[in-house]
Amino acid sequence: MTKAKLALLGTVAATAGTAAAAQDLNLICSADVVICERLVSEFEADHDIDVNMVRLSSGEAYAKIRAEGRNPQTDLWWGGTGDPHLQAASDGLTAEYQSPMMEQLQPWAISQAETSGYRTVGVYSGALGWGYNTEIFEERGLTPPACWADLLNEELAGEIQLADPNSSGTAYTALATLVQLMGEDEAFAFMRELDANVSQYTKSGSAPVKAAARGEAGLGIVFMHDAVAQAEEGFPIAVVAPCEGTGYEIGSMSMIEGAQNPDEAKAFYDWVLTAEVQSIMPEAGSFQIPSNINAEAPEAAPDISTINLIDYDFAEYGSADRRTALLSRWVDEVGGVAAE
Repeated sequence: MTKAKLALLGTVAATAGTAAAAQDLNLICSADVVICERLVSEFEADHDIDVNMVRLSSGEAYAKIRAEGRNPQTDLWWGGTGDPHLQAASDGLTAEYQSPMMEQLQPWAISQAETSGYRTVGVYSGALGWGYNTEIFEERGLTPPACWADLLNEELAGEIQLADPNSSGTAYTALATLVQLMGEDEAFAFMRELDANVSQYTKSGSAPVKAAARGEAGLGIVFMHDAVAQAEEGFPIAVVAPCEGTGYEIGSMSMIEGAQNPDEAKAFYDWVLTAEVQSIMPEAGSFQIPSNINAEAPEAAPDISTINLIDYDFAEYGSADRRTALLSRWVDEVGGVAAE
């Protein structure tokens, strides 16, 4: 509890309630919980603001913000893939804000802001791929997959984990990536065939590679930086960028329209875009590419220049209609099958 809040204990209840509300920030964080907690602790150390943080996957965060649309309980949403942030922007759920830090950001971060009418902004970037447990593959005589097509090999039956795109921005990026690589019908045919090799659809996007690191699965389809994080912790995880090409995320941040604490939200928004803050993220196990051009990228971060990235259409696949249609089809043709 801050000194300011301790002082409020001696005031009348109504005054205390008003003052406390003015010094609170209600934050949804859609990154790994260790990263979320590090950001909160660093921010509270520098500001006389208490952060009430909840960690939710991107899809869950969007659903919560949408459900609270008439009475927002959230002030700021940090992290997670950009597609649901763009959908929230198109739904009018997030507020327009141009940070004074904007001129220090990477072009792709600014492009995200411009696409949304400045209702969201890029905070980090990372490419999609997978991580596999080298010990499991060696013990079972499995061939490490180098391409999307290799994931359909029958020898990988039950070895793969992937998140549910309804809750996970990572998995939605995978879905949208395959559609853009193959065409929609071909991509859904691929995913129906892949389903035979999937042991579990997780809620969290990073959970599949964490399961692979623990030996509970052979391979997890994730953002490559999440696989790097497990390898850096000493787990036997090898990181792969698929040969045919792959999509990528622009992790984003959005202020909520009608937020109860807009000034506190702006304080966090501007602070987290600084080079100083983004440069400490690797200490929390974050291996994404930072959006501030002056921030130090983690040495272990995947080299984007060596990865065959597709021309991912953030505007189309972040739109409400396209995203809703793809998720509905996934439930009908893939998720429903897996649940039977």
